[in-house]
Amino acid sequence: MMLDVLLKFFTDPDPVAKTTDSLQVMVAVLLVEAANRNDRFPEPERAAIRRILAERYRLEGADLDRLLAAADRLNHDSVQLFRFTDGLSKNLDAEQRVKVIEMLWEVAYADGVLTADEDSLIRQVAGLLLVPDRDRGAARKRVMTRLGLEL
Repeated sequence: MMLDVLLKFFTDPDPVAKTTDSLQVMVAVLLVEAANRNDRFPEPERAAIRRILAERYRLEGADLDRLLAAADRLNHDSVQLFRFTDGLSKNLDAEQRVKVIEMLWEVAYADGVLTADEDSLIRQVAGLLLVPDRDRGAARKRVMTRLGLEL
């Protein structure tokens, strides 16, 4: 089933699909982009992505590995995020879009440090997902509190 989703992303002229699997891939690509923002994929951020996806989508083992591999490949092959954010903004409600931003904050803060590139990416994605600055900031505060980081 995951293979079908990947094939659709690579071959469909309009890759925005409305299946749960497709939405999971779109979210995973954004999380991988946040982790790769500094041209590296540090282990704390990789572990955070695995935990977030496992908890959020109830994935484990090979299914989780396939999702991450697909997201990594799509992220590497894509020159823009719009194809992923557009699909999410069209298929998620406002609360779900804020949750995506919260997941991005979790990845960005997984190593305890927010870089300017990570912050810029989250601002960009929030704008593309139509998440207001107020909600983006509130999501950041929730993550920082949950991770025990100073505001």
